[in-house]
Amino acid sequence: MSAPLRHGWTTGACATAATTAAYTALLTGEFPDPVTITLPKGRTPAFALARESLGDGFAAASIVKDAGDDPDVTHGALISSSVRPGPPGSGVTFTAGQGVGTVTKPGLPLDVGEPAINPVPRRMMREHVAEVAAAHGGTGDIVVEISVENGEELARHTWNPRLGILGGLSILGTTGVVVPYSCSAWIDSIRRGVDVARAAGHVHVAGCTGSTSERVAAELYGLPDDALLDMGDFAGALLKYLRRHPVPRLTVAGGVGKLSKLADGHLDLHSGRSQVNPDLLARLVLDGGGAADLAERVREANTALHALRLCQEAGLPLGDLVAEGARATAVEVLREAPVEVDIVVIDRAGVIVGRAGGHGVGDGRI
Repeated sequence: MSAPLRHGWTTGACATAATTAAYTALLTGEFPDPVTITLPKGRTPAFALARESLGDGFAAASIVKDAGDDPDVTHGALISSSVRPGPPGSGVTFTAGQGVGTVTKPGLPLDVGEPAINPVPRRMMREHVAEVAAAHGGTGDIVVEISVENGEELARHTWNPRLGILGGLSILGTTGVVVPYSCSAWIDSIRRGVDVARAAGHVHVAGCTGSTSERVAAELYGLPDDALLDMGDFAGALLKYLRRHPVPRLTVAGGVGKLSKLADGHLDLHSGRSQVNPDLLARLVLDGGGAADLAERVREANTALHALRLCQEAGLPLGDLVAEGARATAVEVLREAPVEVDIVVIDRAGVIVGRAGGHGVGDGRI
């Protein structure tokens, strides 16, 4: 029996721990190492300090992020907090240091111009600052500068540039805990992408499974970058969020294999969590008027792409049938939300092999 996957800690938890250690040192001259914090659901992890610095009117501490067994882009990143006294009565003020982004577009849970330190990490830091102040006779009026070593480079591998968060990473986390392979940061980025698109007034967004389908959707409809949502395998996360926060029109674009999974009712399209169903593809062939022997060959095909080629040779539009099935699943998940859905199915070369829903090409108007 394999060992359970190890949980890790969010950038918000690491920033909170570093801030707690730094403020303690500012007041007492000593850094707690390890430093223990309390997370929103009551867990009390301890963090070892990777660096510490105490000078005239400031203190700084750094922690190496441990994402556990999650393939997180920020695993191993050095997250630092530098604190200094603020004006009397100012409370805790946050600034973005090197490698932490700044918000430049509306629609996020932070105002334009604010450092990209999300609301829950801010609350955690304020609560811990208050505890340290109470324990050591401080006022709690401090300026907190959070930085991430190489954060600007790491941010290029995230949604931040598209969301209008420029200059580095976001400090994230709602529970403080990274659950392996939950991909919570990706799902959160999908939601923030919808928020930014809505705030920009876009009436048409595209949820794409990868870079090729994204390029096809952009060229097909003339959509701007901030209307393109890199949903990856998380079709369900996008659809459920749009159900609560609708945009008038949604295009879902992806390869025939992944969209056949959506047609089969799967909302997580990752190969480790759902599989292409050859029986579904064979049934689509029969429902589309295909011959029984073609359906059987499709059932025995090596891949969805192989099945598509067999149907193309026979003159049967399997891509369109997959698109219709995927659209039916999407509409079911969206329920009564005022969202018109169309589906674009592509092959690996980016050639459109199936469509369902509105076929209008243009500027995103319905």
